[in-house]
Amino acid sequence: MLNLIGVIVAFAIVIYLIRRKFNFGLSLIVGSIILGLFSLQEIEFSEIPKAFIEAIFYHFEDQPLESIITSFDYQNLFSDTIELALLMTFIFMLAKMMQETGAIKKLIDSLRTIFSKGGALGIVPAIYGLMPVPGGALFSAPTIDEEGNKFNISKVEKNFLNVWFRHIWFAIYPISSAMILICSATFSNINIYFLVLINFPAFFTSIFIGYFYLKKFLRNKSRTDEKIDRDYSGLIYLLPPLLPLLFYWVLTPFGVTQIQSFLIGVLFSILLLFYLVKSNKKEYLQKMKKSLTINLALAIFGIMIFREMFEVSGASQLIADIISGFPFPKILIIIFIPIILGILTGYNLGAVSLSYPLISPFFQFTGIQIAGLTSIIFISSLVGYLISPIHLCNVLSSEYLKTDTTRMYKMYIPSAIMMLIVQSIIVVIFFRI
Repeated sequence: MLNLIGVIVAFAIVIYLIRRKFNFGLSLIVGSIILGLFSLQEIEFSEIPKAFIEAIFYHFEDQPLESIITSFDYQNLFSDTIELALLMTFIFMLAKMMQETGAIKKLIDSLRTIFSKGGALGIVPAIYGLMPVPGGALFSAPTIDEEGNKFNISKVEKNFLNVWFRHIWFAIYPISSAMILICSATFSNINIYFLVLINFPAFFTSIFIGYFYLKKFLRNKSRTDEKIDRDYSGLIYLLPPLLPLLFYWVLTPFGVTQIQSFLIGVLFSILLLFYLVKSNKKEYLQKMKKSLTINLALAIFGIMIFREMFEVSGASQLIADIISGFPFPKILIIIFIPIILGILTGYNLGAVSLSYPLISPFFQFTGIQIAGLTSIIFISSLVGYLISPIHLCNVLSSEYLKTDTTRMYKMYIPSAIMMLIVQSIIVVIFFRI
């Protein structure tokens, strides 16, 4: 029973540290150590460092600790976890490089000339949504503020459009960290494009909601006219964020894994961006160095370590045994836990990584296919993350536009819940076993 107490203490400390702005990955590592120490009645002390090593580098199967060194297979040292950590690092670098080189600004300027009749209020934050960086809504906030003034819409309306359209792609964007993680071999182990296909109802719902509110806000609003010179040259900068998707389709038929194909694609995108912006080589390398961060790699390591320790401790089975006796449908657990963790952490990747090991024991009681359950977990965590008051996009966008996040909740929360309801109904109807 101490391992169950360890789970509660570990989760409480992890969430406390995250809310105190402590590094997400290090928070999970601290939580993993706490969980391991509370589980010493169930496991040997040597299982704790072994779980750390297996989560990051190498899985020893059921080998005794004494025989590990003599039978170690160094050819398999480059694990899925390390590949995933590298991918997240380079995706972040590409997003930052798009910003640092001015490529994203040129792209936005071209789009503003095409969608001049109010469409820029949706298109601009949506394009910034292709840059999976924390607090990305801040990048589009100045443009939304300026465009919104032309149509005399309120600060609250600007804020809603900025944050909502910023996340319009999240349900189907295959190089987002949360989607890559939940489809990885350590989690659901499903084809990432299959999940994209399943999530299209949520995506279409989010587009419909965004379009509905955009039209509503612009209705009967006066517009200040200005002469617009058409310029399409910046559209070329759509290529870097989209190129990795092409590499997936080209490489996976040849046996290259999902993560490896995206990793190669992102590296090519960084190289392509260099030629597109015609930058000085030394200056470009300096920008790359400036864009490099270990935070996402640490996050991936922390996620995998926590998941491994959760399994080793035996807490997952104990929790499943306790909750399986509760007199309500297990699908509700699978929906609500990711929402709660999304709200508490304000981080989609965190909500997915923390909730999946907690609720996976209940999959067998739902009568729904693993792909459908993966979709529900992903969209549920996305909803919790979207409406979280500590979601960085909510905080920064509201701060820039000088308004309060809670003022848009009357539109924001029902919209997010509607997206989840539509997706859940589709999954329950079409993905039963």
